[in-house]
Amino acid sequence: MQIFNIPNLLTAMNLVCGIISIIFSLAGRVDLAVFPIFGSLIFDYLDGFSARLLNQFSVLGKELDSLADMVSFGLAPGIWMLVILPSLGVTDLISLDGATTQYYFSIWFQGVLAGEIFNYLPLLTLLIPVFSMFRLAKFNIDTRQTTSFIGLPTPANTLFFMIFPLLLFTIEKNSLSLFLIPYFFHPSVLVLCIMLFSYLLIAELPLFSLKFKTYGWNENKVRYSFLLMTLIAVILLKLIAIPIIILLYLAFSVIEHKFVKNIKT
Repeated sequence: MQIFNIPNLLTAMNLVCGIISIIFSLAGRVDLAVFPIFGSLIFDYLDGFSARLLNQFSVLGKELDSLADMVSFGLAPGIWMLVILPSLGVTDLISLDGATTQYYFSIWFQGVLAGEIFNYLPLLTLLIPVFSMFRLAKFNIDTRQTTSFIGLPTPANTLFFMIFPLLLFTIEKNSLSLFLIPYFFHPSVLVLCIMLFSYLLIAELPLFSLKFKTYGWNENKVRYSFLLMTLIAVILLKLIAIPIIILLYLAFSVIEHKFVKNIKT
């Protein structure tokens, strides 16, 4: 069995990027933690692409891919949110920076260890890696997911939660981001997002894949429409478009499953 082939090494780079993201988060640099995950996304695509190109598919490669995804697209976003949540409600979100976030996270963590703090809301973020684990295991044994997905893929889930550190630390504060921050970081909204997207990871919800078998309009009208809307969103909203793209993906998948396929049958 060949372990050190090109697809497996690319998978290893996916894992390394995820580990770097977690290190950044725990070191108080959540503002930097999202960027290695872009590397994970690229390597996650390239390992599958290279496996198909070089015809190097293996059971080992499939397992390695899930293990790397668990870190990069399960644990890493959970850690982002775990570090961010203790600072909500105790400081001005508009002026929040990495050092302040780390300070409040440290106070919260030491308080929990000492039994002095009863705010266990940040622990809810652990649902993200837990349900990612179930999602990845379910995907590996589900033969229905060869050309499409059932349940939200972990990379898409990670892209959605990426908006929280991006809004706080990375996106230039403009009128739109300043308007969105109080709503995105309301405790009820955060709890709803975490619980809803954790459920979507394992939901029996058919979602289309962007793998094209043919390139005709009739067979791919939903995919082309989604890509067009994605392009428009990115041009108009830049990084803020990321969660909107994920919501569009869910909406177009429902449209395809409920309407387009019913029309064809």
